[in-house]
Amino acid sequence: MQQKKEKYQTSSSQKQQRNSSDRKGQKTHEKRAENRSLDFNEKSSARKSSGAEKPPGPALSNKKFSPRFEYEDDYIFWCRKCNLPLIGEGCGICGGKGEILHLSQPADVRFCSPYERELLAEQLISAFGCDPLGDRLILLNKIPGEDKTDEVIVDGFIFGVLRFELSEMDYSFEPSLQGAKILLKSAEGRKVELKKTNRHLNGKNVEAGVIESFAENIKAGDFVLVTAGNLSGYGVSYIGGADFAALKNLAKPEVQSGTGVQPEILAQSEIIAQSESEPSSETGTKVIRVRKVDSSDAFLHPEIPDLRACIEANKKHLQVLGKNAINTIRGIISRNEHRDLPVYVSFSGGKDSLVVLDLAKSALKQREFKAFFLNTGIEFPETVEFARDLCREMKVPLEEMSAGSSFWEQVVKFGPPAKDFRWCCKVCKLASAGDLETGKGACSLSGKEAANAVAYLTIDGKRKHESFSRARIAASETNPFVPNQLNIFPIREWRALEVWLYIYWRGLSYNPLYDQGFERVGCWLCPSALAAEYARVKELHPEMHARWNAFLLEWAKKHGLSEKFVEHGFWRWKELPPKMLRLAEELGISVLAEEKAEDFEIEVVGGISPCKAGGFSVEAGVKGIREKEAADFINVLGKTVYAEELGMLLVKTGTGTVKFFSNGNLLVSSETKEKAVCLFKEAAKQFIRLSRCTGCGICEKACPVGAISIKEGKPHVSETCIRCGKCMESCVVTRYFDKLVPGLDEKLKV
Repeated sequence: MQQKKEKYQTSSSQKQQRNSSDRKGQKTHEKRAENRSLDFNEKSSARKSSGAEKPPGPALSNKKFSPRFEYEDDYIFWCRKCNLPLIGEGCGICGGKGEILHLSQPADVRFCSPYERELLAEQLISAFGCDPLGDRLILLNKIPGEDKTDEVIVDGFIFGVLRFELSEMDYSFEPSLQGAKILLKSAEGRKVELKKTNRHLNGKNVEAGVIESFAENIKAGDFVLVTAGNLSGYGVSYIGGADFAALKNLAKPEVQSGTGVQPEILAQSEIIAQSESEPSSETGTKVIRVRKVDSSDAFLHPEIPDLRACIEANKKHLQVLGKNAINTIRGIISRNEHRDLPVYVSFSGGKDSLVVLDLAKSALKQREFKAFFLNTGIEFPETVEFARDLCREMKVPLEEMSAGSSFWEQVVKFGPPAKDFRWCCKVCKLASAGDLETGKGACSLSGKEAANAVAYLTIDGKRKHESFSRARIAASETNPFVPNQLNIFPIREWRALEVWLYIYWRGLSYNPLYDQGFERVGCWLCPSALAAEYARVKELHPEMHARWNAFLLEWAKKHGLSEKFVEHGFWRWKELPPKMLRLAEELGISVLAEEKAEDFEIEVVGGISPCKAGGFSVEAGVKGIREKEAADFINVLGKTVYAEELGMLLVKTGTGTVKFFSNGNLLVSSETKEKAVCLFKEAAKQFIRLSRCTGCGICEKACPVGAISIKEGKPHVSETCIRCGKCMESCVVTRYFDKLVPGLDEKLKV
């Protein structure tokens, strides 16, 4: 399959928006550039950074922050002689040892794709009038940021940062100190020359009187190249080229004292002065802030190796990686308890599952296996086509599980999925995963034995460097949302660089979307995707983008939110993180949705109170659930008695009782306050679960004793229920209970 490559073109409308921004927009832009500019510390070619963001102030969020996981393998090696990145210490070409190149966390470094290379070139040429990198191998290292943010690594040093600005919905490039020095050798724009001085400049604001020259193409908020005598580096501009010219004219004695002061220049100067809320470190208006300058020089390496040389330099390391991964697969599937179980490879159409599929073919030459592809119904058409074609090419049997239109049927009920509310994965992926023909390995067991039995094995491409949430995955794990499945993770230790080197080394065809601007190739409207990638969807598949955007705009309108709320991607969170709250404040976008009454409501009456008969109780009013509906389901909590003539449902559990009346009253009692709260929450979970049931059937498949059935889209639980909790663990509604019923602890006064 031929890999596709698409030219990048910046839309004229984006550039016009930038050029026509008013002073308020410029002020916002400059402040964001100042606050988010990185101060690169490059004592040598090596650099180490934790990558952790600072916790926000209490005014922005009440979330508790725990220390972020730190990866120990946050480095690669670099052969200085051959000018090549190495995944192991030794170079396979010259035989020498590579120097350690430390990476910012999570250190999931990768090759720069053709699309990203063109993006970088466009940014360098439009800003500085040159692209000195040519055909060099370029690595990108993902670092924390508002959206797509990558360190650009060239010749074993950090050249700068390429980021997607959510405020502008466009890209920008920030050079490092070393990158700025290289750009200065051939730059034609964004240059600022300062008067020679003995004063310390790093981190200082500079006013117009200290500046010898200031490029006309500079805009407020731009990163600029700075020289001052034998010093060179970079900084951030507070004003544009036209504003600087006005300041210089105003500063001339003949203009200041003469009777012919030009009104437009004076007016412009007044606007500039009024817009400056932060005083300069010097007298006068601050023009730039110097980030980093010094007297050192920087050069690009004379050697410009290609990808084939990079593969050759890393071949031995790749052979070891592959062998270890194959041994992991063989070691787990050959255990006595697993020898007769069906084996599958989870194939998403992405790079990681591609590598795992190839490894499985090598590892399982004497064992039958199949690939399965979960078609969520919102996959890229390129991904669906690639998955089918590749399995046909590799002669691997493929089982394609389709969620059909499940997403579009449920999105009206749940609203847009979010990074912290990913109901779509459970409905569109895991519900289909349970349809696999898993064999009869667990059928002879019963009760809790069957609930914990493994019925089939799945080889999966998850990697710990993909995200901090996956940082602690083991060699094999079970998934509570997919019953009786044991997942094997043979490449969990690999970085993206190792994945791509393996693909190139083995000559594997890969998903063409990687060459077209996508770092990941999951569902095209996934909230966990980058806004930069979502913007790319609009260019490649305008009809798909238009459908989703129309839904988002209608949803936002119903909740009193603006089109800007949708445009800048705020819909991708249920609870906005500090960085997005700051962005909303800077852009003047309201993020407070109007509360809409739902069909289902649960309202606590008075919190927890002691009972006269002893113990504690919680009372609440429930709307949208009938006691007959609850009677067919609520016995997942305990033994249930339904007295229809009395209009009461009684549930007896090991910790207390739950009473639900036909008028909607709910009474939960237990011997201690803590147990009463816990039992009330469990009862509330079952009520919200019943009201929000999507009919996906995950709970039905998860039940080891067949006690659950879906009738007319609602779950029914028979008396054979053993209350193992598997159905609750697998339910998407239970998983996001706190999002669906926010503020319950406050109502309970705990």
